[in-house]
Amino acid sequence: MPEFFNVLPPDEARELLFQHLTAVLPSKTVPTPEANGRVLATAVTAPHALPQFRRSTMDGYAVRAANTFGASESLPAFLQVVGEVPMGQPAKVTLGTGQAAIVHTGGMIPETADAVVQIEQTQTVSGVQLSVSGNYAYPFEIEVLKSVAVGQNVLQVGEDVPLGAEILPQGHILRPQDLGGLLALGIVSIDVVRRPRVGILATGDEVIAPKETAAPGQIRDINSYTVAGLVEQAGGVPILGGIIPDEFATLETAAANLLAETDMLVMSAGSSVSVRDMTVQVIDRLGSPGVLLHGVATRPGKPTIVGVVEGKPVLGLPGNPVSAMVQFDMFGVPAIYHLQGVKKMPRRGLVWAQLSQNIASETGREDYVPARLADGPEGLLATPVFGKSNLIYTLVNADGLIKVPLNKGGLLAGDWVEVRLF
Repeated sequence: MPEFFNVLPPDEARELLFQHLTAVLPSKTVPTPEANGRVLATAVTAPHALPQFRRSTMDGYAVRAANTFGASESLPAFLQVVGEVPMGQPAKVTLGTGQAAIVHTGGMIPETADAVVQIEQTQTVSGVQLSVSGNYAYPFEIEVLKSVAVGQNVLQVGEDVPLGAEILPQGHILRPQDLGGLLALGIVSIDVVRRPRVGILATGDEVIAPKETAAPGQIRDINSYTVAGLVEQAGGVPILGGIIPDEFATLETAAANLLAETDMLVMSAGSSVSVRDMTVQVIDRLGSPGVLLHGVATRPGKPTIVGVVEGKPVLGLPGNPVSAMVQFDMFGVPAIYHLQGVKKMPRRGLVWAQLSQNIASETGREDYVPARLADGPEGLLATPVFGKSNLIYTLVNADGLIKVPLNKGGLLAGDWVEVRLF
């Protein structure tokens, strides 16, 4: 093949990829408790208000706020307790002027009450008497030691969610708290986007399965499994297609078959510019539009191939494990979210740390340097883990990646840098 590099900065390269990915995968209905991490296929609206009734936020006494105005420890308000609202039952007590009712946290308050006095801000005038059955003997008197305002310590109807409000938008990635919010509204099943199936091929005559004993000149397949882990974290389903030798017809057949049964294809190795590189020709022969670019202005992973075949993303990753993992995180993970119709990419775990030593770089490319984090005298301290891109333990021994911006010629010891956590 003729040697070529059509290098773009990462942001431009991702935008080019997304321009060719228009389809969103079909939806399916799943039980809400099983939907953690899934992407909503349609927006969800509240079928009723939440709360559905006025609820107390404290253990105490439901009152008419006006009956407590001016109350203090030196001049308390005297109220007559005429009943109790049992938990899980309607509030049947009716309050008149100067009256109160016992309520519990989360319980309903009577229609004739408009506030709740915290129990710690009251005291009984005399010992509370119990009836033969063990219940309070009503009425009894309390002193209110602090006034309350209308609505104080009370959740109003619809204060959490009004009836008909959009509670979660289409394309939202469901989190544990979202599941709780849906179930609180009685939404026990939900429409989510089908998980993208991502086919993964390893290539190279020297690559063997991890369970095999490596002979001189052979290496175990790492990339299939690091990429598969990233696929799962992004909500996809990895489909391992095995190890393909450096033979054009075999690679083309394997790639075509795997792409036909998946939503995305990833091939590792074979992306370096050399006479043995077949990945570009294979992608172009799989369908239109084929290769979009060969080369990204980053280190590691400059020779990454980005393509699309009939609306499906196809990536050719460098064989070096660090390069492959960084580049898949940069292009493969966003593509998986895009296929699910995610409107807002999840925030990466980012921390600021003080750099312990200089990092050299070149303007015109983004560098990603593995780093260890430790507590320093002024905050977190980031120590670069330098190593070549074929050394997987530079990542194993790191907590995240320091990003050197596109047009910055290196970073200096003492600089505060942003670290993308793994």
